[in-house]
Amino acid sequence: MRVRDGKTVTTAFDLDAYLERIGWEGKPATTAETLAALLGAHMSSIPFENLDILLGRPVQLGLDHLQQKLVRDCRGGYCFEHGTLFAAALECIGFEPVRHTARVVLFAPRSEVPRTHMFLTVPLAGGTYVVDPGFGALAPRVPVPLVDGAEARAGSEVHWMVRDGRHWILRTYLDGKTVDAWVSTLEQENAADFEMGNHFTATHPTSPFVNRILMRALAPDGRVTVMNRDVTVARGRETRSTQLADRSALRGLLAEHFGFDLPEVEQLRVPSIPEWG
Repeated sequence: MRVRDGKTVTTAFDLDAYLERIGWEGKPATTAETLAALLGAHMSSIPFENLDILLGRPVQLGLDHLQQKLVRDCRGGYCFEHGTLFAAALECIGFEPVRHTARVVLFAPRSEVPRTHMFLTVPLAGGTYVVDPGFGALAPRVPVPLVDGAEARAGSEVHWMVRDGRHWILRTYLDGKTVDAWVSTLEQENAADFEMGNHFTATHPTSPFVNRILMRALAPDGRVTVMNRDVTVARGRETRSTQLADRSALRGLLAEHFGFDLPEVEQLRVPSIPEWG
């Protein structure tokens, strides 16, 4: 990336390869409609997964590495990877995304969690939108207006932003209940801030990404989510839950639902699955 007139501009990005990866053939334009279409295509084509962390591989945020992993190798990634790649694509098209960090508050109050999540805001003529392709199973599939209480709907999924003093909170429903997903002051962060958050998330012994399998893949009629051995396949109004028998079953699941084969998972070590070593 480089800075021009005070703005971050992405360089060395293969937009054609990225658009082919996400299967989008529209005409790029800096409109809300294009932003929504790109986000939907990105999330449907590039899964959420943390397998490199569990394999002991570093999570690198350089554009060359991300294009190789998420675009050419058809892998997935987590928030820092999704956010960095999507921001680069938007900048190539002419959008001006702003990169932010947030504190994930699904399971702990904001005073007890660091800023370990990356998301974007995108200013447009009609307003500013929150774009968050890397929030796993609860990621909004459509841009969320940065307006207190304004809902964004994608099928049965609903997300909205809430103002709390100098903070903004992303809210949604989980098991029929309203939950706070993350909270942010919407500061524009520097690359070093994401490197720090990424390092903590990918290496700290208390990080859930270091201890668990966390994956999500979207399909036109539903989604597949994985937490350790628990697999949930949602298709329309039907939901089926199963358990992975072993690592070979995980490898088969990747090929069937996530669009890639990763032989290395046959030796995957997951701290929270003791029987897997």
